[in-house]
Amino acid sequence: MSEDPKIPDDVWERFARDSERDIRDSAPKEPSARAREVTERLRRQEARGELPEGWRTGPARQQKSRRGLWGVLGVAVAVVVAVVAVKPSLVPGDPFGGGTSSEAASSPLPEETAAPTAAPSAEASAIPTLDDPFAGSPAKRWADGAAGIAVPEAKAVGGRSKATTEQALELTRKLLVESNLDAGTLHGERPKAALDVLDPVQKNVRGLLETALIKPDKKHDPLWMFSRFDPEEVRLVGDVVKTRGRMTFKAGDHASVAVHADYTFVYPVVQTNGSTEVTRTIIRRVLDVEISDPARYQVTPGKLSVVKWDQDINNSACDVHDGYLHPHFASSEPTGPSPSGPTTDPYDRSRTLDAHRDEACGTVSRV
Repeated sequence: MSEDPKIPDDVWERFARDSERDIRDSAPKEPSARAREVTERLRRQEARGELPEGWRTGPARQQKSRRGLWGVLGVAVAVVVAVVAVKPSLVPGDPFGGGTSSEAASSPLPEETAAPTAAPSAEASAIPTLDDPFAGSPAKRWADGAAGIAVPEAKAVGGRSKATTEQALELTRKLLVESNLDAGTLHGERPKAALDVLDPVQKNVRGLLETALIKPDKKHDPLWMFSRFDPEEVRLVGDVVKTRGRMTFKAGDHASVAVHADYTFVYPVVQTNGSTEVTRTIIRRVLDVEISDPARYQVTPGKLSVVKWDQDINNSACDVHDGYLHPHFASSEPTGPSPSGPTTDPYDRSRTLDAHRDEACGTVSRV
């Protein structure tokens, strides 16, 4: 049993001082000769019926009594406040609206508006299940699917209008959704809607991806842009993919609106062989695109040109270039070469994807 909370000495001293004053003020006092004379005169007048009924409890006396009562109550309230300040848990419920730590841990995260400065804190150990596929993952508090891809408020930049900026942002969002969240794309179908966003004039991007979808290999890998699973090997658990990231824009170098997108997608999957073991593949994608002025550059109006892309694919077989993601399950033999690269945290969005980073197949600290 815990000890009663200790009330600070200064609170007790104030309580004792105020109490002593109130007792002193309310104690009977020996009336003066003048007071005795007035009292005797009033008594005689009352006996003759010359004073109104209730004169002993008139308004002035009643108000004084109320002041005295509130004075005593004020001291008591001060003591209670002091106790609560020392130990708030003594008050039932949640009067300050702070919520419990468990409630805070399960509430959705606010939108990401700047680059994080550290990796998410460790979650309580939990095994993902078919009913709770994000158990034990920081992504449990992330947004669901396209809701996690927010478009910032547009404005005119680089000599391009606000409407052009809005178009660039919406096309970038559509590319991300169609490439990483569309059910058909995830099931290995041809991502036609995503391809249609890209400028056909840019052969080294759209042309490369078209080839990669038909005949994937190490130099033509559709996973560079699209998240695709082999439907004969795995299936998604439920219909929710967790998403977190941010989108920004600025004036580009080609009379353009340049958009930068940085998002992480978390896919819970299970094997199609009847197993109920759930694992997760985590993919971070960084994408730079732009819409240039068609009056000055050879571009297709209303299409995106890709300036740069990068991806960090975690918990999927390395050096397997068949165009599909191959998640690793603890109960299965690993596919591909043994990891030889560094161990990384796939949820750490504070890391920059260095173009010269070690490309060796590594391991993840958590999934």
